[in-house]
Amino acid sequence: MPDRKWPSVVSGISIGLFFGASLLGISLASSSHIRTLAVTYLAGYELEGGSGHELNSQPIEREQEDKGHNHANHDHGVEVTISPQARKSIGLREGAVSVQSYSRPIIVPGIIVERPGRSQYTVIAPLTGYVTQIYQTPGDSVSPGDPLFELRLTHEEVVASQVDLLATSEALDVVQRELHRLESINTEGLIAKKRILDQQYELQKLKGRQRAERQALLLHGLSETQVTTIQESRTLLGTVTVRAPREKELVVDDAEGQPMLLLQKLDVERGQYVETGVMLAVVVDHQTLMIDAEAFEKDAIEISEAASEGRAVAAILETASGESREIPNLTIDYLSGEVDAEARTLHFFVSLPNENLSGPVGEFGSSTLNWRYRPGQRVQLRVPIEEWPDRMVVPVNAVAKDGVENYVFMADGNHFHQQAVEVEFRDPRFVVLASDGSIHPGDIIALNSAQQLQFAFKNQSGKNTDRHAGHVH
Repeated sequence: MPDRKWPSVVSGISIGLFFGASLLGISLASSSHIRTLAVTYLAGYELEGGSGHELNSQPIEREQEDKGHNHANHDHGVEVTISPQARKSIGLREGAVSVQSYSRPIIVPGIIVERPGRSQYTVIAPLTGYVTQIYQTPGDSVSPGDPLFELRLTHEEVVASQVDLLATSEALDVVQRELHRLESINTEGLIAKKRILDQQYELQKLKGRQRAERQALLLHGLSETQVTTIQESRTLLGTVTVRAPREKELVVDDAEGQPMLLLQKLDVERGQYVETGVMLAVVVDHQTLMIDAEAFEKDAIEISEAASEGRAVAAILETASGESREIPNLTIDYLSGEVDAEARTLHFFVSLPNENLSGPVGEFGSSTLNWRYRPGQRVQLRVPIEEWPDRMVVPVNAVAKDGVENYVFMADGNHFHQQAVEVEFRDPRFVVLASDGSIHPGDIIALNSAQQLQFAFKNQSGKNTDRHAGHVH
C-alpha cells in the first residue's frame, strides 16, 4: 500500500541526508527534527522559531492574512505620547475648538515710517559763530525748550544790530528825560510849545527805530528774552543758546512730564565754526508713527470701501519666538491718489500710536527714550473685507502642514492622534477649518506646536512597529 511506504521512504531519505552531511563535516540537527521538517513541509505547514522545536500548526496562508490584519491595526492606532518635559520644552497648550465669527481679511505688507513733516525737526544755527558747548548727545531725550548748544557770536551784522539797538535805546532815554524836564518847568508858560512838540516827535521816531532794530535781531534768531536783556542791561550778547523746539504739534511731554523728543543725529563738534542756517542736529518725535502699506491693484476697491466705512485694521509683527504680535484697532488715514504704474500697487497709510518703554539712565544722568515701534520695521496689515459667521477658528500654530495635507492633533491625556482637516482660509494668526465632519466644536486639540507634533508623528511612524511605542521625550 502506498500509505505504508511513506514512513520508510522518509526515514530512508533522512538517514541518507544525515550520513551525507556527516561526511561533509556539516553539523545538522537531529534526524527527528529533519523528519519533522519534511513531514510539516509535505503537510503544508511551516515551523516558527529559530532555535526551538515547537510547531506552529497554523497554515501559511492564514498566518499571512493575520500579519496583514495586524499591520493595518498598527497603522490605525499610531499615536504620539508627549512627556511632561517635552510639553514644557515646546510650550504645548491644549484647548477646545470653538465656533465664532471670522472677518476674512486682505493681508498686505507694510513698513513703519515717520510722519512726513511731523516726526523730524532739524535744528539749525540761528547765527554765525563757534560751537562752545553741546548739552545733549544722540540718544538723549529732551523736553521743549531744553538747551542743546551754545554758540559764541561772530556775525558782524548781528553785532552791528545790537550796537544800533543800544544806541537807539540810549538816545530814547535822553529824549524822554528832556521831555520830562520841559514839561515840569512849563507850568508858567516859559517854554515855547513848539519845543515840547519837537521833543515828542523825536521820541516817537526813536521808539519806531527801536522796534525795527528789535525785529531785526529777532529775525537773526535771537529770542524776545535775549533782545529784552540786551536793551535793559545795555550789554551786547556774546553767546546764544540754541534750544529744543517748542512747537505744540511736534512735541508734548506726557502726563508724567517724561520728555517725548529724542536727539537722533548730531552734526557738529565743540569748537566748530558754523554759519547761519547750518544744520546742528536732528530731533524726532515718535509718539505717533505711520504704516506705509502696499496692496495689489485688484484689492484697491475693497480697501477703499474699508477706509470709507472706518473698519478697524490690525498690524501684525513677528517676534523672536516666532509668535505674532497684533496691534488692533488701527484706522486707515488716507489712500494714495494713484496706483504705482510700475509695480501696479496701491499705497495707503495707517496711523500707529507708539508705546514708550522705560529707558535706562545714562552715564551722566540723562535718560533716553525706548520706543516699542521704530521706523523701518516690517509689518503685515490685516484689512477686514468680509464677515463669516459660525466658523471653527483655531490658532495658526494648531494646524500642521505636510505637503498638500493639513493636520490637527486630537488630545487624549498625554496622547495625541493625528487628524486630517480641510482649511477654508489661513492668515498669519488664524486658520478657518471646514465643517466636513473631521473635527467638531468642543474637541480638545493642541492649540500650538502642531508642526513639532507632526515631525514626531512622522519619525515615530517610520521607526516603530509596536502600536504602544512612540513615547516622545
